[in-house]
Amino acid sequence: MVLHRIEVAIVDLNDNEPAFVEESHLLNISELSPTGEHFLLPLAIDADTGSNSVKNYRLSPSEFFSLDVQGGGEHGVSAELVLLKALDREKQAVIKLTLTATDGGKPPKSGALQIIVNVLDVNDNTPTFSKTLYKARVNENAPAGTLVIRLNATDLDEGDNGQIVYSFVKRANFNPADVFFINAETGEIRVKSILDYEAQSAYEVHVQAIDKGGSPRRANGKLLVEVVDVNDNAPEIVMTSLMNPVKEDAEIGSVVALVTVTDKDGGKNGQTSCRLIVSAPFKLTSNYKNYFSLVVDGALDREENSFYNVTIVASDEGTPRLSSTRVFNVQISDVNDNAPRFLEPIIKIYVKENGPIGSRIGTITANDPDVNENAKVTYSLDGDSKIIPITSVVNINSETGDIVSLQSFNYEEMKTFQFKVQATDSGVPPLSSNVTVNVFILDENDNSPAILAPYSEHGSVNSENIPYSAEAGYFVAKIRAVDADSGYNALLSYHLSEPKGNNLFRIGTSTGEIRTKRRMSDNDLKTHPLVVLVSDNGEPSLSATVSIDVVVVEGTADIQTQFRHVPIKEESFSDLNLYLLIAIVSVSVIFLLSLISLIAVKCHRTDSSFSRYSAPMITTHPDGSWSYSKSTQQYDVCFSSDTLKSDMVVFPAPFPPVDAELISINGGDTFTRTQTLPSKEKVSLSFKKISKIYRSMVLYQFLLGQHSYAVAVSCVIVIKKKKKEKKERYIYI
Repeated sequence: MVLHRIEVAIVDLNDNEPAFVEESHLLNISELSPTGEHFLLPLAIDADTGSNSVKNYRLSPSEFFSLDVQGGGEHGVSAELVLLKALDREKQAVIKLTLTATDGGKPPKSGALQIIVNVLDVNDNTPTFSKTLYKARVNENAPAGTLVIRLNATDLDEGDNGQIVYSFVKRANFNPADVFFINAETGEIRVKSILDYEAQSAYEVHVQAIDKGGSPRRANGKLLVEVVDVNDNAPEIVMTSLMNPVKEDAEIGSVVALVTVTDKDGGKNGQTSCRLIVSAPFKLTSNYKNYFSLVVDGALDREENSFYNVTIVASDEGTPRLSSTRVFNVQISDVNDNAPRFLEPIIKIYVKENGPIGSRIGTITANDPDVNENAKVTYSLDGDSKIIPITSVVNINSETGDIVSLQSFNYEEMKTFQFKVQATDSGVPPLSSNVTVNVFILDENDNSPAILAPYSEHGSVNSENIPYSAEAGYFVAKIRAVDADSGYNALLSYHLSEPKGNNLFRIGTSTGEIRTKRRMSDNDLKTHPLVVLVSDNGEPSLSATVSIDVVVVEGTADIQTQFRHVPIKEESFSDLNLYLLIAIVSVSVIFLLSLISLIAVKCHRTDSSFSRYSAPMITTHPDGSWSYSKSTQQYDVCFSSDTLKSDMVVFPAPFPPVDAELISINGGDTFTRTQTLPSKEKVSLSFKKISKIYRSMVLYQFLLGQHSYAVAVSCVIVIKKKKKEKKERYIYI
């Protein structure tokens, strides 16, 4: 922006005629007045200026008087009546004249005044002033009573004819008595009211001296009072706003406002300078004399400062220096320069399984430092999860950020999933950001324990035989159960319900092993119906029961083997040995690799927070055993120094297929029972072969240093029946 100063001069037209304040003017002139005496006449007033103002006076023809027109320069034109011929009151007591004032217009305009001259007789000496023009200087704002000047007039007469009285002469519309006070006897002129240089810098005062004679005579004196300027006006600052509020992306040099500084004083007292108290990114640039521009001088950020109070100080060059201050408030308007921000880079939401569909599971909140529409944030789902189509699982409220479930979650099917949420503001152009949301499904105790084979078949009769000679602690049976839940919801305990008065059997609370408490007696029954209650540790606790009839037999020969349901096949024993050897070597290699991987993982653990929450918790029993979930296949086991109080972290995997063979071996290397689920091909192992496998497992257990815990090993047996034909069988020990 370029500023130019334009001054408009209004050209005067001669549209006003001269006029006198009075309609007629009365003069008392003594007949003894000498020829050549001057009498002051009233001034004509013309509202026009310059050449159109009053320029001349003329008098109607008279034998006694003529007109003396005086050019006053910048103070205008005045006229005095001059006596040409001695008056004779007896011949003519009253003389009427016409005074005409003419301006300098084209054509000129005029105004007339009637002058009535009364011819008086007596006093023959006129008072005279010591000077024809008096000059005085007085400071503006001088207090009332300040002496301006003392006038001096003399009269050669004696007595009353020689005593002089001073008075002001009213000229046009200016009455000196309004501003000054004159002492009628001494001629002292003093300040009456406050003088203001800025209102009027000079006064032309006319004073007359009149004697006290019967026919008083008078003299006219003129006083020019110059008002001396005093630095009594501080500069004035005028602000003209061009751009308020200012956008926060305004470029450097953008004009915010115009600043004009004025001072009513004159000279150095009216010379001003302007400066800016630097506390904001703005500066003043000079345009012309006392005209300045307030411009942007730095980067603006509404989020840091939404407004600035710009302080402008203007000072003059007077003594003492006066200054004034103006505070200009600059508002900063918002620009969409901030994207929505999330409080955390990754948001975690925990939701219980089996929750109702449509329930709110969490709220996503993003803050935008901008305001109004630039800060109005809407939320949306950004893409699908790697596991599932996210729009079929959850939905998000675009305004509130509430996340609503579209299905009921099942911890056993899905433990966690991940998706992204995008927050977009309503600015132009819109800005957005996204955040990763990890949803963790919390397990609830919604699965009852399940009894494992061989006691899991519904409607089957479960019976066990023990010899009459069995000692205390004799192993009767082992109940195995699993729980699809995790953590404490999958921590199982076993309880035995016997007929009243029978305390022959006991069961391991955590192991599920049924053993005898004492030796048999003749009073004991031959058949003992037992009910085993398996309960989990959830809230509320869920349970399952299994019934077993324990039959007491006379000799050990009557006890049937647990392999009574497994057909024995003697063929292919040599091939099976080879495959077992291959399996053992494979398992050994797998265990060594697992051990090395475990050490490497512990040394360089980089598990994310997302993976840490994906494992169920399996709690150890006080006796050193542990319960496991039905869905476990491989285990990453971590113990503290106090094993009895530690939890075990288990990473879940699928359970073995339903057609797998389960082989149980008790603590005394005694082959107890094998039950085979429906399958076309059966595998029968001798006690010697199974003992070899078990001893290998004990060796691995010793190498791992876990002497008090069972080790679960999965072996794959490949039986080559014919060429290019392979079948898989699973042996669980």
